[in-house]
Amino acid sequence: MTTLIKNVQLIDGTGRAPVKADVLLKGDKIFAIGSFPYYQASHVIDGLGAYLAPGFIDINNDSDRYLTIFSNPSQKDLLLQGVTTIIGGQCGTSLAPLIYGSLKAIKNWSDINSINVNWGTVKEFLDSLSKRALGVNFGTLVGHLTIKRDLIGEDFRDLTKNEINVFKGILERALQEGAFGFSTGLGYEKGLETPYEEIRALLPVVSKYKALYATHLRDEKKGLLSSVNETINLAKDLKIKTLISHFRPLIGYKKDYEQALKLISESSNVAEVYFDIYPFSTSTVAISTFLPGWVLRGGGRNIKENFKNPAIREKIIKELPRFKGEEVLIAHAPRHSYLVGKSLKEFSDNRKLEVREGFLALMELTDFQAVIFYKNISILGVKEAMKHSQAIISSNSAAFPDNFKVLKPDRALKTFPKFLEMAEKGLLPIEEAVKKITYLPAKILGLKNRGVIKDGNFADLTIFKDGKINTVIVNGKIAVQNGEFQNVLGGKILRRE
Repeated sequence: MTTLIKNVQLIDGTGRAPVKADVLLKGDKIFAIGSFPYYQASHVIDGLGAYLAPGFIDINNDSDRYLTIFSNPSQKDLLLQGVTTIIGGQCGTSLAPLIYGSLKAIKNWSDINSINVNWGTVKEFLDSLSKRALGVNFGTLVGHLTIKRDLIGEDFRDLTKNEINVFKGILERALQEGAFGFSTGLGYEKGLETPYEEIRALLPVVSKYKALYATHLRDEKKGLLSSVNETINLAKDLKIKTLISHFRPLIGYKKDYEQALKLISESSNVAEVYFDIYPFSTSTVAISTFLPGWVLRGGGRNIKENFKNPAIREKIIKELPRFKGEEVLIAHAPRHSYLVGKSLKEFSDNRKLEVREGFLALMELTDFQAVIFYKNISILGVKEAMKHSQAIISSNSAAFPDNFKVLKPDRALKTFPKFLEMAEKGLLPIEEAVKKITYLPAKILGLKNRGVIKDGNFADLTIFKDGKINTVIVNGKIAVQNGEFQNVLGGKILRRE
């Protein structure tokens, strides 16, 4: 089958300015770029002067941890945004490798009993997934917390020297089997106390394979600068490509964030450090992340014991942020779906509780597994950060099925169109905007034959204009046409070469 795309302004992804061109596809590849006024293709798409770009790459995606790559294989909401490739395994959590076949590492996001796990290694996981139809291309990183939990269970301690050696062997095999890199979640309950030396001991394996290291910072608030410095030092010392995950300008930390951006810029000659960000002011966070660090130490059993102690409970309440209850929305409440969409104020008022006491009650009711929307990001800071040369745009969300008992965040539905709309209104040149969601993520992932429009590359393409997505092609198959999903699943499972 041949497809001719004509009358478009081609943005190839590299940052070059748009040019008028026609693009000819054969099968799943780009066959030729030029002018083909008389070519008789089996299918013709008239772009009517819109932009044609490489399919967008969502480098920080959560469809794996929410298991919606299984429950919602079309990933329709992502396709409708122009996304053709997603990367999972971020923030220290991945679906493989699994030493004991357990998905406990993602229990705060998903019902882990809803799926039968028939894999252990990364190869087995990717092979299993490749037998299913999927709307987008999928690749994964390997999660530090996933492996560590399997090695030491629910213990809260450092790895021994012998355990680190075992870990390195597991990680090396995972990278050999196609994982694109390694991720840590240093800001989460199980990652908070991970020592620098432990990460430093594991990363030479990632460096050896020229893979990516992605990290959720240890502290995004008062310890932001030290966390960024820690990350830069690792990138510099090990000469390793590094991605800071969802690097958000939190309200109240403007100067620290600006200084952190400056540190990343100043280090660019000695360290390859990038960050991903989304164009919205609302965070989607697991409710337990608001607890003070001293409460999280010791794991879930200790947290529940602390909650039962009146003195400790009062101390926790004093250290919680001063929420505006009406600005906190319950997005996901396992086993209590009737709460989804309600504000923290509504929840607290119904129980005749003060807002922060209501927050603790919500934690207890949902066994610390609720997810909330919280307006804590400076949108002005976001706009400045997105222009940074090391910035990559990502959703940091999953594509949820329509019947999923969750409140869909804006970034699950319109991250990429919103960013393009902002670019077209003057935020930055459109060719630079496209580079941040195509060529740049492909480059740091080492993703071959994607992210750039050129002869021989895979035909992952998106046509858009005025921030609206018109057509999306995945591996030569038209998944979205005239802004409508075509119920065509053309995705492939990707492995790092």
